[in-house]
Amino acid sequence: MHINKPPYQHFPVLYSDNIIMREILPGDIKDIIEISVYDGKYALTERDAIEIQNRIDKDYHDGNSIHWGIADRKKNIIIGTCGYYRGFDNDTGELGCIMRQEFRGLGYMTSAIKIAVNFGLNDMRLKRIIAITNNNNVKALGLLARLQFDLSSEFNNSTLEFEYNTF
Repeated sequence: MHINKPPYQHFPVLYSDNIIMREILPGDIKDIIEISVYDGKYALTERDAIEIQNRIDKDYHDGNSIHWGIADRKKNIIIGTCGYYRGFDNDTGELGCIMRQEFRGLGYMTSAIKIAVNFGLNDMRLKRIIAITNNNNVKALGLLARLQFDLSSEFNNSTLEFEYNTF
Protein backbone atom coordinates (compact mmCIF):
# COMPACT_ATOMS: atom_id res chain seq x y z
CA MET A 1 0.00 0.00 0.00
CA HIS A 2 1.38 3.39 -1.00
CA ILE A 3 1.49 6.46 1.18
CA ASN A 4 -1.57 8.70 0.83
CA LYS A 5 0.25 12.03 0.38
CA PRO A 6 -1.23 15.52 0.21
CA PRO A 7 -2.77 17.46 -1.37
CA TYR A 8 -6.21 16.05 -0.68
CA GLN A 9 -9.49 16.82 -2.43
CA HIS A 10 -10.64 18.44 0.83
CA PHE A 11 -8.16 19.70 3.42
CA PRO A 12 -8.56 17.30 6.37
CA VAL A 13 -10.11 18.81 9.48
CA LEU A 14 -9.30 16.86 12.65
CA TYR A 15 -10.99 17.08 16.05
CA SER A 16 -10.45 16.25 19.70
CA ASP A 17 -12.27 17.30 22.87
CA ASN A 18 -10.37 20.59 23.15
CA ILE A 19 -9.06 21.44 19.66
CA ILE A 20 -9.82 21.54 15.96
CA MET A 21 -6.92 21.10 13.56
CA ARG A 22 -7.74 22.90 10.34
CA GLU A 23 -6.37 24.79 7.38
CA ILE A 24 -4.85 28.18 8.20
CA LEU A 25 -6.88 30.90 6.49
CA PRO A 26 -5.88 34.49 5.61
CA GLY A 27 -7.92 35.77 8.59
CA ASP A 28 -5.77 33.66 10.94
CA ILE A 29 -2.44 35.29 10.06
CA LYS A 30 -2.69 38.00 12.73
CA ASP A 31 -2.96 35.27 15.39
CA ILE A 32 0.14 33.34 14.27
CA ILE A 33 2.80 35.97 13.53
CA GLU A 34 4.83 35.00 16.63
CA ILE A 35 4.81 31.28 15.70
CA SER A 36 5.21 31.61 11.92
CA VAL A 37 8.49 29.95 11.01
CA TYR A 38 9.96 28.43 7.85
CA ASP A 39 13.47 26.98 7.51
CA GLY A 40 14.34 28.32 10.96
CA LYS A 41 13.36 31.92 10.09
CA TYR A 42 10.62 33.48 12.23
CA ALA A 43 8.17 36.12 11.06
CA LEU A 44 8.59 39.57 12.51
CA THR A 45 5.66 41.21 10.75
CA GLU A 46 2.28 40.24 9.35
CA ARG A 47 3.79 40.46 5.86
CA ASP A 48 6.51 37.96 6.89
CA ALA A 49 3.84 35.62 8.27
CA ILE A 50 1.86 35.83 5.01
CA GLU A 51 4.99 34.99 2.98
CA ILE A 52 5.78 32.05 5.28
CA GLN A 53 2.21 30.76 5.04
CA ASN A 54 2.36 31.04 1.25
CA ARG A 55 5.51 28.87 1.24
CA ILE A 56 3.84 26.35 3.57
CA ASP A 57 0.74 26.28 1.34
CA LYS A 58 2.92 25.71 -1.74
CA ASP A 59 4.66 22.79 0.00
CA TYR A 60 1.22 21.30 0.73
CA HIS A 61 0.07 21.66 -2.87
CA ASP A 62 3.38 20.18 -4.07
CA GLY A 63 2.72 17.10 -1.89
CA ASN A 64 5.62 17.76 0.52
CA SER A 65 3.79 18.70 3.72
CA ILE A 66 0.54 19.12 5.58
CA HIS A 67 0.34 21.88 8.14
CA TRP A 68 -2.67 22.39 10.40
CA GLY A 69 -3.59 25.35 12.51
CA ILE A 70 -4.48 24.24 16.03
CA ALA A 71 -7.62 26.07 17.10
CA ASP A 72 -9.22 26.13 20.52
CA ARG A 73 -12.65 24.52 20.01
CA LYS A 74 -14.51 27.20 21.95
CA LYS A 75 -12.95 30.30 20.39
CA ASN A 76 -11.82 28.90 16.99
CA ILE A 77 -8.67 31.03 17.03
CA ILE A 78 -5.33 29.57 15.98
CA ILE A 79 -3.20 28.94 19.06
CA GLY A 80 -0.51 26.79 17.45
CA THR A 81 0.45 24.77 14.41
CA CYS A 82 1.29 21.13 13.86
CA GLY A 83 2.09 19.15 10.77
CA TYR A 84 4.39 17.04 8.65
CA TYR A 85 7.30 18.78 6.92
CA ARG A 86 10.17 18.18 4.50
CA GLY A 87 8.52 15.59 2.28
CA PHE A 88 7.72 11.95 2.86
CA ASP A 89 10.81 10.03 1.71
CA ASN A 90 10.79 6.35 2.71
CA ASP A 91 7.17 6.69 3.86
CA THR A 92 8.42 8.79 6.80
CA GLY A 93 6.75 11.92 8.15
CA GLU A 94 8.62 14.50 10.21
CA LEU A 95 6.26 16.02 12.74
CA GLY A 96 6.79 19.62 13.78
CA CYS A 97 4.70 21.73 16.15
CA ILE A 98 4.72 25.13 17.82
CA MET A 99 2.34 26.75 20.29
CA ARG A 100 1.71 30.39 21.14
CA GLN A 101 3.31 31.18 24.50
CA GLU A 102 0.09 31.86 26.41
CA PHE A 103 -1.40 28.48 25.44
CA ARG A 104 1.56 26.29 26.41
CA GLY A 105 1.16 23.73 29.18
CA LEU A 106 -2.62 23.45 28.80
CA GLY A 107 -2.77 20.10 26.97
CA TYR A 108 -3.42 21.47 23.49
CA MET A 109 -0.15 20.20 22.00
CA THR A 110 -0.63 16.75 23.53
CA SER A 111 -3.99 16.54 21.75
CA ALA A 112 -2.55 17.89 18.48
CA ILE A 113 0.34 15.42 18.35
CA LYS A 114 -1.93 12.47 19.16
CA ILE A 115 -4.31 13.49 16.35
CA ALA A 116 -1.48 14.13 13.88
CA VAL A 117 0.19 10.77 14.65
CA ASN A 118 -3.14 8.97 14.23
CA PHE A 119 -3.76 10.73 10.90
CA GLY A 120 -0.20 9.98 9.74
CA LEU A 121 -0.42 6.28 10.51
CA ASN A 122 -4.03 5.56 9.56
CA ASP A 123 -4.94 8.05 6.84
CA MET A 124 -1.58 8.83 5.23
CA ARG A 125 -0.29 5.28 5.85
CA LEU A 126 3.13 6.48 6.99
CA LYS A 127 5.44 3.71 8.13
CA ARG A 128 7.56 5.96 10.35
CA ILE A 129 6.95 9.22 12.22
CA ILE A 130 9.84 11.27 13.60
CA ALA A 131 10.19 14.52 15.53
CA ILE A 132 13.36 16.57 15.84
CA THR A 133 14.06 18.97 18.71
CA ASN A 134 16.90 20.68 20.50
CA ASN A 135 18.25 18.78 23.50
CA ASN A 136 17.60 21.76 25.80
CA ASN A 137 13.88 21.98 24.92
CA VAL A 138 12.82 20.29 28.16
CA LYS A 139 9.07 20.67 27.57
CA ALA A 140 9.28 19.07 24.09
CA LEU A 141 11.45 16.25 25.38
CA GLY A 142 8.93 15.45 28.12
CA LEU A 143 5.99 15.68 25.74
CA LEU A 144 7.60 13.35 23.19
CA ALA A 145 8.44 10.83 25.92
CA ARG A 146 4.86 10.88 27.25
CA LEU A 147 3.53 10.32 23.72
CA GLN A 148 5.65 7.19 23.10
CA PHE A 149 8.43 8.76 21.01
CA ASP A 150 11.84 7.15 21.59
CA LEU A 151 15.25 8.73 20.97
CA SER A 152 16.55 7.42 17.64
CA SER A 153 19.48 9.73 16.69
CA GLU A 154 21.60 12.56 18.00
CA PHE A 155 23.13 15.23 15.76
CA ASN A 156 25.87 17.71 16.67
CA ASN A 157 25.39 17.06 20.41
CA SER A 158 22.43 19.47 20.43
CA THR A 159 19.72 18.14 18.10
CA LEU A 160 17.82 14.97 18.85
CA GLU A 161 15.60 12.85 16.63
CA PHE A 162 12.75 10.86 18.12
CA GLU A 163 10.71 8.15 16.48
CA TYR A 164 7.13 7.28 17.34
CA ASN A 165 7.06 3.81 18.85
CA THR A 166 4.02 1.96 17.52
CA PHE A 167 4.70 -1.14 19.61
